[in-house]
Amino acid sequence: MAQFKVIAQKPPPGTVDGAGGDFRLEMEALGPVGAEVVEVGAETEAEFIEAVRDADAIISRWRRITKPIIDQADNCKVIGLRSVGADSVDVEAATAKGIPVTNVPDTFIEEVADHTMMMILATYRRLTIQDRMVREGRWGEGRPLLSEFPRLWGQTLGFVSFGHVARAVAVRAKAFGVHMLAYDPYIEELTITHYGVEPVGLTELLQRSDIVSMHAPETAETVKMLSEEHFRLMKPTALFINNGRGPTVNEAALIQALQEGWLAAAGLDVFEKEPPDPDNPLLQMDNVILTPHVASASSRMTPESRRRMGQEIALVLSGRWPRTCVNPSVLERSNLRRWQPYSMERGPGA
Repeated sequence: MAQFKVIAQKPPPGTVDGAGGDFRLEMEALGPVGAEVVEVGAETEAEFIEAVRDADAIISRWRRITKPIIDQADNCKVIGLRSVGADSVDVEAATAKGIPVTNVPDTFIEEVADHTMMMILATYRRLTIQDRMVREGRWGEGRPLLSEFPRLWGQTLGFVSFGHVARAVAVRAKAFGVHMLAYDPYIEELTITHYGVEPVGLTELLQRSDIVSMHAPETAETVKMLSEEHFRLMKPTALFINNGRGPTVNEAALIQALQEGWLAAAGLDVFEKEPPDPDNPLLQMDNVILTPHVASASSRMTPESRRRMGQEIALVLSGRWPRTCVNPSVLERSNLRRWQPYSMERGPGA
C-alpha cells in the first residue's frame, strides 16, 4: 500500500492532456518516496472535495483548486503545478492552511524567450502583412512599407519585469544591437546591469522604448498593470509584445491604443480571455500578430514540466524544502528540511 496519496483531476472528455491518464513521468520521483497518483473523475467541486479529504498532495490540473477545496484538504502537504503561473490555485487560501504551492518556473524558459524574440522580429518587420502582400499579388507594396521604419539596430527594447524569460530574451536581443531597459522593483539593479540592461522606472521605460515586452506574472498586484494611462505614455511608433499573462494588461485599453494610433503594432501570445471571443477586435487588426498561448510549447516542455512537478511534490512529501514555491512564507514556519541540490558527494537532498 502506498504511503502517500496524490490526487489529480481527470480531464474532461475530448480534451487533450499531456499525461493522458499515464503518470509515469511524475512517478519517476513520486514512486521512490512511496506515493501513488489517483486520478478522480469528479464532475463537481463537491465531489472533488470528497476525493481530496485524505490526500497527501494535490496536482492542480483541469480544475481550479479553490478555497473550499483547500479548506477541506486537511491532510494535504503540497499542491503541485506544472506551470509557471499559479492562477489556477487560491494561493492565499493555501498559505493560510500552511500548504506550499510548487510550480515549474524554469523548465521552458528558452522556448518562451525564443517565441518572444520571434514576436519582436515578426512584428517589427511586419511579417504577416508582408506575407499577405505576396499571396495577394501586391508584391510592389512590400518594400515601400518597410522603408518607412528604421532598422532594428539602435532601437530601444524595454522589459516590464525582468525574470528568467526577460533575461533570456536580453541575451538573444543583444546580438541585434538594441539598447535595453528593464523595470522590476523586485530585482537587484546589479542583476539587471549584468545582462547589459539599464534599470529604469516604469514611466521612463514606456516613454523611451521603441518596443515594450511584457513579462510580469499574474498576481493580485499585476492584474491590469498596464492600462490606458500607460499606453498613452508610449511612442506612437512603438510596438507592444506580451508573451506573459493576458490579465496583466487592460485589453480594452490596448485595443483602443492600437485603433487610435497611440501604438503602432502588437504581438500577443496571451489574452484576457482565452480563447478570445470571435468578435474580439484584436483578431481583425492588420497591425497585430497573434499566437494561441503557445510560447512555451515544444516536444520537451510537457514531459520535463511533469517530471519537475513530480520532483517538487516528492521533495515536500519526504519532508524537504522544494526547489520552487510560489508562497515561500508558508515554508518559513514549516518543519521541512532545506532542499540541497544533488551532488556526487552528498547524494540527493542530503
